[in-house]
Amino acid sequence: MIIAAFRFYAELNDFLAPERRGREFSLPCARAATAKHMIEALGVPHTEVELVLVNGKPAGFDHLLENNDRVAVYPHFRRLDVRPLSPISPSFADHFRFVADAHLGGLARLLRMAGFDTLYDNYFQDGEIEEIAGLGKRIVLTRDRELLKRRAVVHGCYVRETRPAHQLHEIFTRLNLAPQVKPFTLCLGCNAPLRPIPKAEVLTRLPPSVRERFERFCTCDICQGVFWEGSHWRRMRELLDYVISSS
Repeated sequence: MIIAAFRFYAELNDFLAPERRGREFSLPCARAATAKHMIEALGVPHTEVELVLVNGKPAGFDHLLENNDRVAVYPHFRRLDVRPLSPISPSFADHFRFVADAHLGGLARLLRMAGFDTLYDNYFQDGEIEEIAGLGKRIVLTRDRELLKRRAVVHGCYVRETRPAHQLHEIFTRLNLAPQVKPFTLCLGCNAPLRPIPKAEVLTRLPPSVRERFERFCTCDICQGVFWEGSHWRRMRELLDYVISSS
């Protein structure tokens, strides 16, 4: 066995046992232990880490720890680009695509509302999400830290908030999504593109009050839903405007 010292910064401390938060602590490690193995053994998913320093120098997840190493672990930086220094985490894609776990249906719908391709099914199992993320190069959204530790999950976000609107704000802030918003271009239920449709083609499918008050409509070719800028649309627009302005 060897002994290595660890220090986790900022929100990464949320994953640690209380007595290890905000301080350096030492642990025995197997001689073949890598930085990633020890970081995840302590409860921190690799997707939450952007920079690892071993004895003050950037190191990869596969770095083999040695006796008396001092390991500093940092979360994703919001205001500083450290990618040239860090060998551990490929940058997030320029065009964000997500897959959400079974507990984040509300967040999935709000991300679709903002125009972000987001796969979600209440029956997705962890293995399916891992496969979908790997094949589609999608960012995994979850409140299950064990899912983010899976080998094939390259990008992921542990969602701390519990209410969908707050979760949307959290993800917008962390990933700087505001510049890529394309609101109301995807179906909230199907994740398929919406397209404009003439009022005459949907007239018989509209409630009388909607026929009288609205002229612009769009539809989803998958679920055949028809949408217009009513009170529900206005509430979502207000939420999105707030999230964009405050993230």
